[in-house]
Amino acid sequence: MTATTATVLTARALLLDMDGTLVNSDAVVERCWRRWADKHGLDFPEVMKVVHGRQGYASMAVLLPERSMAENHAENREMLAAETADVEGVVPIGGAPAFMAAIADLPHALVTSANAALARARMDAAGLPMPLVRVTAECVGASKPDPEGFLKGAAELGVDPAECLVFEDSQAGIAAGLAAGMRVVGIGPRAAAYGPTVHVDDLSRVRVEAAGDGVLRLRVG
Repeated sequence: MTATTATVLTARALLLDMDGTLVNSDAVVERCWRRWADKHGLDFPEVMKVVHGRQGYASMAVLLPERSMAENHAENREMLAAETADVEGVVPIGGAPAFMAAIADLPHALVTSANAALARARMDAAGLPMPLVRVTAECVGASKPDPEGFLKGAAELGVDPAECLVFEDSQAGIAAGLAAGMRVVGIGPRAAAYGPTVHVDDLSRVRVEAAGDGVLRLRVG
């Protein structure tokens, strides 16, 4: 549901996607994937329906189903290098700086389909602190919408999945969070259509406080 009045949620840990949730990297993503779509003769709008939230090799597997995974992984390495080198237009999502400051001392982890180098480049470009606990592409064997990344994030924080709250923007990411048995705060215009637990326009609509005994209280909306 979209929050029109504030919804109060409790959790013991927060699991944060990066692109579209903390960082607006749409300009870079569109530049890089447009070049890729043109190279392979694919319709760019259809490509963009697939790529958000997934690791690049997994998007390529959906878009070029007859191609070998070895080719997808090789081309994904090229894509990651191009995306890491290009941070023009990368900015924080609305409310992200204040949100990250508010949770600095609370249990949280970054769970992103980006690799470590790309995550660092984009968080730095957006002026956001890198969480101490992070699950990047190198840490998992399966891309979102598989729940592996979120389950690993919960395990690293020592928190039961049911007591984690996911922040996500994409269809693949929201599906991954729900599949992990977690509640999901959908962030931004893409998220509302994909059935998150609650939806808000950006992080300026989220307030977090420690409620005692390890419980976090969030006002969303």
